[in-house]
Amino acid sequence: MRTYDFSPLYRSAIGFDRLAQLFDEAQRGEAQPSYPPYNIELVGENKYRITMAVAGFDRSEIEIESERDTLKITGRKAREEGARNFLHRGIASRNFEHSFQLADHVHVVGAKLDNGLLNIELAREIPEALKPRKIVIDAVAENVQTLKAA
Repeated sequence: MRTYDFSPLYRSAIGFDRLAQLFDEAQRGEAQPSYPPYNIELVGENKYRITMAVAGFDRSEIEIESERDTLKITGRKAREEGARNFLHRGIASRNFEHSFQLADHVHVVGAKLDNGLLNIELAREIPEALKPRKIVIDAVAENVQTLKAA
């Protein structure tokens, strides 16, 4: 397995420590769970959607938790009363836990469960203070003009 040296990145880039950390975590080889299957979709310029196939799960059996830069989706199947005798079992009903790393300023807008598909809407909202500003030379701090987003 290869290891990469990120020190050239640190010479010209400031504040990308998290990017290097993400690369390190990806190299560890920890397999991301493939159940349940999911899609990540770019809906708009700053809008995303995660669609997860959770057939057989009820709303009360799914928990979505967002903490800082991590989105965690957990499914815990309730115990069934009585034994069932399957001749063929093709629909998985096992518990799952899936985590997604969120970029800065990306947060969950909403979630809905429809026809066995869990849709989680995400949006990137950059605070006004972090948007580009035009700096006038020889200006005092009070005269700095903020550029309007295009």
